[in-house]
Amino acid sequence: MESIKNAIRDIPDFPKKGIIFKDIAPLLANSETLKETVDIFRDRYADKGIQSVVGVESRGFIFGTALAYALGAGFVMVRKPGKLPYKTFQKTYSLEYGEDTIQMHQDAIVAGQRIVLVDDLLATGGTMAATLDLIKENFKADIVEAAFVIELDFLHGRDKFKDTPVHSLIHY
Repeated sequence: MESIKNAIRDIPDFPKKGIIFKDIAPLLANSETLKETVDIFRDRYADKGIQSVVGVESRGFIFGTALAYALGAGFVMVRKPGKLPYKTFQKTYSLEYGEDTIQMHQDAIVAGQRIVLVDDLLATGGTMAATLDLIKENFKADIVEAAFVIELDFLHGRDKFKDTPVHSLIHY
């Protein structure tokens, strides 16, 4: 786990002053840390009967598709509006300054499917909370867990979805 943490670099004042951005690009560029990250997730969910991995745009796609492949599961995309060509369900949620919306195809999850949600970073939790609400409101899925590579504990993002188990590899 230390090698994964060491592969994440801090970028001060990005995207705005006072923010320390956790850059996963070096983790992804290094075949060993990328494999280690996916393998840790695979080992965690290998015996959980996961049928679909749900990835949140956009970095959740990276880890989600790799995990889905490793588990022999399907992959489901959660995207911003206008990116999915078929009929969608959508959820609008509040941001610090304004709103955002996410969408999923209406046929993305079959009732009763065991799913795990994956994203790179849990910060304030707004996007993942909206994703969980979207799934709970529109699909009868069995949500096993929400998984993250990084969690910024001081922002208390997991508090927005206390009824869903959370697993994060790296904590700051």
